Amino acid sequence: MAAASSQLSTFLSRSPPPLSALLAFSRPPPGLHVRRAGGAARFLCAAGQTGFFTRLGRLIKEKAKSDVEKIFSGFSKTRENLAVIDELLLYWNLADTDRVLDELEEALLVSDFGPRISMKIVDSLRDDILAGKLKSGNEIKDALKRSVLDLLTSKRKKTELQLGFRKPAVIMVVGVNGGGKTTSLGKLAHRLKKEGVKVLMAAGDTFRAAASEQLEVWAERTGSEIVVAEGEKIKAPSVTLWIVLSQAVKRGKEQKYDVVLCDTSGRLHTNYSLMEELVSCKKAIAKVIPGAPNEILQVLDGTTGLNMLQQAREFNEVVGLTGLVLTKLDGSARGGCVVSVVDELGIPVKFVGVGEGLDDLQPFDAEAFVNAIFS
Repeated sequence: MAAASSQLSTFLSRSPPPLSALLAFSRPPPGLHVRRAGGAARFLCAAGQTGFFTRLGRLIKEKAKSDVEKIFSGFSKTRENLAVIDELLLYWNLADTDRVLDELEEALLVSDFGPRISMKIVDSLRDDILAGKLKSGNEIKDALKRSVLDLLTSKRKKTELQLGFRKPAVIMVVGVNGGGKTTSLGKLAHRLKKEGVKVLMAAGDTFRAAASEQLEVWAERTGSEIVVAEGEKIKAPSVTLWIVLSQAVKRGKEQKYDVVLCDTSGRLHTNYSLMEELVSCKKAIAKVIPGAPNEILQVLDGTTGLNMLQQAREFNEVVGLTGLVLTKLDGSARGGCVVSVVDELGIPVKFVGVGEGLDDLQPFDAEAFVNAIFS
């Protein structure tokens, strides 16, 4: 008893080791990191890294706003179509209201705003004119721009990439043949790499000849890594597709990549069996990372105009789209289809292709778009 009392007294008389010594020989629990602030050590949950993707989305968006010239030039053909509106409104007077609005509606239809939206916009303008709220051509044009902007923003859908709270984030790109999936994926990789993101590509287009080679070229151009099918080991393209995606996501997780970009084979939205393969791909990815893919983006060819609506409806029903990428808009006068897609499907447009250059895949900004087509 006396010996125990002596040991306890000796222990209590010792000075406690300094905090720095404790930190040097102990590790925080898994998922925690140590940050020193004001001389004290604090444990922060790894979830603090979730701000990485939030900041990334905002940064890409902000940089796009500073590069509005690309959006402006990319929609030049649509703007030319709608230039007739300025002529109509220049000498507008109340007696000509019906004629002017009929021609304005025709201009909207020619630019692929669609019958329903064109009528909705024109009817709203007519009501405001007859109520005495709009008294000049300039006021009518401003009201027109506000109407289009409201249609694009009323559903409050986020146009920034939503990449979740952990790495790697997985983006799966889908669409029909010839829409520009692989090119869009390559340009997206370029944009992400410019922001210091560690990118891994998955060459999942296993049906189209030379698709893997095309993506390998993009990987080399953007400085990204890539996972491709292993030659003769796997024969069936449909099986190869989800295996490649699964392997890529596993590698992304093990080697701590920030983002995994998954290309997929083009398919007609009318082919049920091919569409169901996308469900298998989605499940294969989710087995590796529950909750992934974070984004499922459909690439739509802007030159097809309103025909893209049915494609998007079918893909959305099968895999649940989170966003759209509209390509080839620089070669089309059908820019109004952007408004139709957003209003009728409620799926946000996240990127628009406005040229052939590496930087010509631009984050979609509703206000910049409206200003570009109604200059």
